Amino acid sequence: MTKHDKMLYLEKLLNQDNGSYADSFKSEIMLYFEGLRNNDGSYEFVEFIDKCLNNEDVEKWLSNLLSQIVLKFDSEQEQLFEFIHEFTL
Repeated sequence: MTKHDKMLYLEKLLNQDNGSYADSFKSEIMLYFEGLRNNDGSYEFVEFIDKCLNNEDVEKWLSNLLSQIVLKFDSEQEQLFEFIHEFTL
């Protein structure tokens, strides 16, 4: 899978509603990644996706991010974009 394919799959996952509390963060995660998209549709600063070898890895990565947001994100202490950014490093 190319980086572009992985990012498209991540976008697809972010657009799915699973009826969970974690879904409430997906739109902001999507906005974060849209901010990293170039005019040609490629992405900058998404090296984390290189560690994902297939769709299952992308799913696991997103599940881990959502779990970390639910468990550790404190909106009184930080911005969600900052939290996501730190997670992607």
